[in-house]
Amino acid sequence: MTKIAIPRQGRALPVVSRVLAAVFGGYLLASAWSVFAGAVFPGGAEAVLAGVQLSFALYVAAVIWAFSPVPPGRVWAGLLLPAAALAALAALLPRWGA
Repeated sequence: MTKIAIPRQGRALPVVSRVLAAVFGGYLLASAWSVFAGAVFPGGAEAVLAGVQLSFALYVAAVIWAFSPVPPGRVWAGLLLPAAALAALAALLPRWGA
């Protein structure tokens, strides 16, 4: 008879945190990049399209980063801080006349 290994609860929380960081943190970073790129790149609709296309690669990189061997707190910081910075810059650019 094969025993099924049940993970202890202490080990499950970091994995859940990394999954949430990959899904939601990666989405926030990719969407913030799309908005930022649409505001920065010249060309109107083409700029938005380029930003969206690049955001797919950025999302994949964020998922890979979420499961890298660094502490989960650093993973969250590495995803949320750049997302907040990109969103803030995208919001301020129209005010600066860019």
